[in-house]
Amino acid sequence: MSNNRPPAMFIADSLGLDFLNSIATPVDVPVDWINDGDGLVDWLTQARLVPAEELEMLRTRAKPGELDAVAEQARALREWFRTFVRRHAGRPLGADALGELDPLNSLLARDEAFGRIEARHHDDNHGLALRTTRRWRSPESLLLPVGEAMAKFVCEEDFSNVKACEGHSCTMVFVDHTRRRARRWCSMAICGNRAKQAAHRDRLKHRN
Repeated sequence: MSNNRPPAMFIADSLGLDFLNSIATPVDVPVDWINDGDGLVDWLTQARLVPAEELEMLRTRAKPGELDAVAEQARALREWFRTFVRRHAGRPLGADALGELDPLNSLLARDEAFGRIEARHHDDNHGLALRTTRRWRSPESLLLPVGEAMAKFVCEEDFSNVKACEGHSCTMVFVDHTRRRARRWCSMAICGNRAKQAAHRDRLKHRN
C-alpha cells in the first residue's frame, strides 16, 4: 500500500459503510486510506469497485494532481455521508430523509452505466449474462461506484441495525446482521479481543 498504509478493512457488511471506514482508528493511530489519489486507487482496488484495467488506464491518463483532487472530493463525500448516517442510525430510514440525499442523487445522475451481454464463467453451463458496466471517461468517474454502493446501503439496509463499534478509540461503523443483533465490535480479533483483555485486567485488579 502507498504511504505504508495497512490493508483496508472491510468489516461493515456493507460497502457503503466500508467507505466511511476508509478513515478509522482501529488500533490507536488514525489511518486514512484515501488521503491522496494513490490511496483512493488502492482502496477501490481492494474494494473491487472498479475493474483493474480501468483503474490502471485512469491512473496512466490522469494529469498531475488530478487523482488527488478526486480523492479530496471522495473525502468530502465521505464526511457528508457520515453526518447523514449518524443522524439516522438506530431507527428505520423513512421517505422524509429524501431531501437530505441531494448530494448523493447529484452524483448518481452523472453515471453512464449500461448493460452488456458477456460470457458467464461462474457456473457449469458457461452461458451468457447481462451485466452492468459504465464508461470511465475521467478520474472523477471513480466516485460513481462509491455513490452506487452508498445508494444501495441507503435503500436496502435497515438503519435500525447500524451501529458504531464499542471499542474505546475505534471509529468504525457496521450493519449488525447477526441473528440476535448482538454484534458490538468492528472485529472480534481487534476491538473484541482488546475488550476481553481489559475486562480480564479489571477482574484481576478487583481480586487483589
